[in-house]
Amino acid sequence: MMRSGNPALNDATFARLSEDVGYSANTMTIRGTAAKTMILLGLCTGTACFTWSMVWSAVQGLAPAASVYPWMMGGLIGGLAFAIATSFVPRWAAVTAPLYAVAEGLFLGGLTAIVEMRYPGIALQGVSATFGTLFALLMAYQSGLIKATENFKLGVVAATGGICLLYLVGFVLSFFGMGIPFIHQPNWIGIGFSVFVVIVAALNLVLDFDFIENAANNGAPKHLEWYGAFGLMVTLVWLYIEILRLLSKIYASRD
Repeated sequence: MMRSGNPALNDATFARLSEDVGYSANTMTIRGTAAKTMILLGLCTGTACFTWSMVWSAVQGLAPAASVYPWMMGGLIGGLAFAIATSFVPRWAAVTAPLYAVAEGLFLGGLTAIVEMRYPGIALQGVSATFGTLFALLMAYQSGLIKATENFKLGVVAATGGICLLYLVGFVLSFFGMGIPFIHQPNWIGIGFSVFVVIVAALNLVLDFDFIENAANNGAPKHLEWYGAFGLMVTLVWLYIEILRLLSKIYASRD
C-alpha cells in the first residue's frame, strides 16, 4: 500500500485518478517526474533571484525598502492558494504546480536575502544543506539503506502531524500575544526542536520517493508526473525553510 507523509501525495488521489483514466502506455514514469521536478526548481530559483535582487537593491538605496514586501506576501499567499488548488484538483497540476513554484520563489528569495543580510553566508549553507540532504536520502533510498516500511511511514506521518499541530497552536496563540515557549528561541531547546523538525522534514522525502516509485510501477496516469513533482517541491520548500530556521538559531546563539 502506498502512503506518504506529504499531504499533497496520498493513496486516494492516485487510486481515484488511475481508476478514472485506466492503464495505458501513457503512464507516469520516475524519469518524467524527475524532469518536471527540475522544471519546478528552475522556476522557483528564477523568481527567487528576482526578489533576492530587489532586497539588495533596497539595501543599496536603489529601490524603496518596502517594494519587496508585496512580492513576498503575494508569493506566500499565492503559493498557499496554488498548493490548495493542486491538492484538491490534481488534474490541474500541469498549470498550478509551476505557478506554485513561481510564487514560492518570490517568497523564498526575499526571505533568504533578509536572513543573509543578518547572517552572511547562511543562504549558501541553507541551499547546500537542502540539496545535500535530498541527494543523500535519494542515494540511501535507491541503495536500500533506508526502506519505507509501514512502521517507518506511520512514524513519519505521526511526527509530521504533530509538528503541524504545534505550529497551528502557535499561530493561534500569536493572535493573543502569546506563543509556545522555548521552541523558537536560540537556546539548546529551540535548536534541538529545529533539529528534530529538519529530520522529520527530510524523512518525508523518503516517503515521497517511495510513493512516486510505487505510483509509477502501478501505472498511474501520465499527467500525475506534475503532481508528484509538486509533492516533492512542497517537501523541499518546507525542508529549506526549517534548515534556515535552524541555522538562524545557531548563528543567534553565538551573538
